[in-house]
Amino acid sequence: MLKLPSPCYVLEASKLLDNLKVFEHIQHNTGCKIILALKGFAMWGAFDLMRPYLHGATASSLHEAMLAKEFGREVHVYAPAYKESEFSQLMALADHITFNSVSNWQRFQQDIAQSSKYTACALRINPEISEVSTALYNPCARGSRLGIVADQMPESIEEIEGFHVHALCGSDDQALARLLQAIEEKFSHWLPHIKWLNLGGGHHITRQGYDVAHLIQLLNAFSQKHQVQLYLEPGEAVGWQTGYLTSTVLDVVHNDVDIAILDTSAAAHMPDCLEMPYRPDVRGAKEVGVLAHDYRLGGASCLAGDVMGDYSFAQPLEVGQSIIFEDMIHYTFVKNNTFNGIQLPALAIQDLDGHMNILRQFSYDDYKYRLS
Repeated sequence: MLKLPSPCYVLEASKLLDNLKVFEHIQHNTGCKIILALKGFAMWGAFDLMRPYLHGATASSLHEAMLAKEFGREVHVYAPAYKESEFSQLMALADHITFNSVSNWQRFQQDIAQSSKYTACALRINPEISEVSTALYNPCARGSRLGIVADQMPESIEEIEGFHVHALCGSDDQALARLLQAIEEKFSHWLPHIKWLNLGGGHHITRQGYDVAHLIQLLNAFSQKHQVQLYLEPGEAVGWQTGYLTSTVLDVVHNDVDIAILDTSAAAHMPDCLEMPYRPDVRGAKEVGVLAHDYRLGGASCLAGDVMGDYSFAQPLEVGQSIIFEDMIHYTFVKNNTFNGIQLPALAIQDLDGHMNILRQFSYDDYKYRLS
C-alpha cells in the first residue's frame, strides 16, 4: 500500500462516481443541464471521470475560465464585475457569460458586438429571498452586491438570453421550491423573453435525505411552464463526502484539556471550518465524553483560533498517529493558503480499482513565489 504524505487530501473516485450518477439520473429525467462549479471543486485530475456526466463547468475569474475550457464542454462565466483588460479573453473562452449589473453589461456591449466568437449573455438576478442563515454565505442578504433586484431591471432585455440566480447554500429541495416561486413572483415580466435560467449552486443534491424525486418534479414543472432550459451548477454537491484529509499528530499538550497539535491547519487547509463555522467529522472519533479519551484537535499555525474542535477517542492519541478528517474534498484545497509557510497538503486520488495515485506534492517554491 502506497504511504501517503502528510497532510494529504484524498479523493475517492468510487464515491465521486456515486454522486455523478445522481446527476445523471436528474438530467435524464428533466433535460436540465448540470455543470461543475469550480469554486467548490476544481481537481482537474478527476476531469476525465466527471466529463461524461456533467455538461461543462462554471467560472468566476479568468483563470477559472481557462480551467473550465480544459474540462472540454460548455464554459459558463460569472463574476461580480469584469476587468477591461481580461474581457476579450473571457469572451473567447465563454459560451455563456453573466453580468452582475446592468451597468457592467452595458459597459461591455460594444466588446460583445465586436467579438468574433458568439457568447450568450445573461444577467444575474437577485430574488431577495434569504434561505441562508450564515450571513457570510447569503447572496441575497440586504445590501448584497450580488445580482439585480427586480425594481432595477430594465424594461427591455432584447440582447439578454438568460438569467442566473444564486440564492442557496447547502439547501434542500424545499428551499429550491421557494426560490422558484420568488423568481416567478418578482421576474414574471421578463421570463417569457429568456431562453435559459441558471439556478446556480447551493443545492445539496447528494446529501443523504435530499428529495431528488421532488427536485425532478420542480425542475420539470418550471421548465415546461416557462419553456426555458434549466441549469444547475453545484460545487459542494459534486465533491460531497467523496474524500478526506489525512494528517499526523505532532505533539500532545495539556491546558485544562488534552490538546493534540497536528501537521494540518483549519485556518490554512480547511477554512470553511472557521468561516461557517462547523466541526468536521474525524474518523473513529465521537463527541466529547462518549469515548474514554477527550482531546482538542489544533492546527500547526500560530493563530490562536486554529482549532478543529473537541473529540473523544477510544485510545490515547500518540505522536505520529494519523488523524483523518472526513468530507474534505469540497471548498478546501480551492481555498487553502500558505499562512505561516505551512506546507500545503498533497493531492491524491484513490482510483476506481482502489489504487492510490499522488497527483501533486507542494514545495518551498510554492510558498516563496506567491510572495514576491
